[in-house]
Amino acid sequence: MNPDGPTSDNPPSRSTLLDAALRLGLLALLIFACGRIILPFAGILLWSVILAVLLYPLHARLVVWLGNRWSALLVGLVGVVVMLVPMFAVVTWLASSLYALALGLQDQSLTAPPAPPGLADIPLVGHKLTDAWTLAASNLPAALAEYREVLSGFGAWLVSFAGGLAASELSFALSFAIAAVIVAYGETAAEFAHRLLEHVTGSRARGSRLVALTAATIRGVALGIVGVAVIQSLLIGVGFFAIGLSAAGILTLGTLLLGIVQVPATLLTLPVIAYVLATEATTPAIIFSVWTLVAGLSDNVLKPLLLGRRLDVPMPVILVGVIGGMIADGLLGLFVGPVLLAVGYVLFVEWLRQPPVEGRP
Repeated sequence: MNPDGPTSDNPPSRSTLLDAALRLGLLALLIFACGRIILPFAGILLWSVILAVLLYPLHARLVVWLGNRWSALLVGLVGVVVMLVPMFAVVTWLASSLYALALGLQDQSLTAPPAPPGLADIPLVGHKLTDAWTLAASNLPAALAEYREVLSGFGAWLVSFAGGLAASELSFALSFAIAAVIVAYGETAAEFAHRLLEHVTGSRARGSRLVALTAATIRGVALGIVGVAVIQSLLIGVGFFAIGLSAAGILTLGTLLLGIVQVPATLLTLPVIAYVLATEATTPAIIFSVWTLVAGLSDNVLKPLLLGRRLDVPMPVILVGVIGGMIADGLLGLFVGPVLLAVGYVLFVEWLRQPPVEGRP
């Protein structure tokens, strides 16, 4: 027995308790200081880890032909380009549209076409839209003066939306660059995750299972949310381009963004259908309307088929995690929410499977 160590007969001295409290205080201070530094980058780092998990299978295939560094570099460059090209297209379109609008207002060359014949037949808002359109077509300065507050509010929202979209795209581009670095050191990162969860759970087997579950959940959500959004936007975009809408590309991109953030695509497609029915011939407009409605509701069929595939976690748990995570943390919550619920579900089920300790009532 160690005579200097604390025993049940000799409680810890005040100096020992003070030393322990000092160590805990310094540790807490160090964690707080590190957290303050990392917190501004927490969202980007989380996205980087999620993207690295998604892209690692592709990197593993490319390593055979390109090698580790060149494969990671290619994955990062492609991801950055994929993020920056849509942002450049949207910002360029918005800037050119605003410039043309300002130039047309300045030289009074901007004119509005006559109101479509069927616009007044739209329930509730048809007559108001027709009156506003007719005023804009006959006297554009008077229409701008009458609806100045509405137009200024819409313009401010449009500029704010474009700025937020550009900031998000730049964040995603940076996340892809960091993800490429993580992918290049994929084995080291995986070993770090295994050791971390091993220390947290107290079992290497359980830690390895949670690492595999986290990776599978992220990929399953990507397939069930992003994959379904891409398929749905492509189906709806086919109709937009086939009917000849001038803003078909922007509308398709908007449909993709709505699908990713789990907003029903019908919120965008129904006004477009109403416009097509009012401006196009009857037969093409009806075919377009049926196609767009079916494509807009296709996520109700695709999502149960693709979301949570090859996972040991029930799909309702994943779906609740997706919806709850999106409400709590936005787009990032789409991935973080189901991962947390899946890990919690597995730990809870394993706790239930453990036999009760003998001797307890």
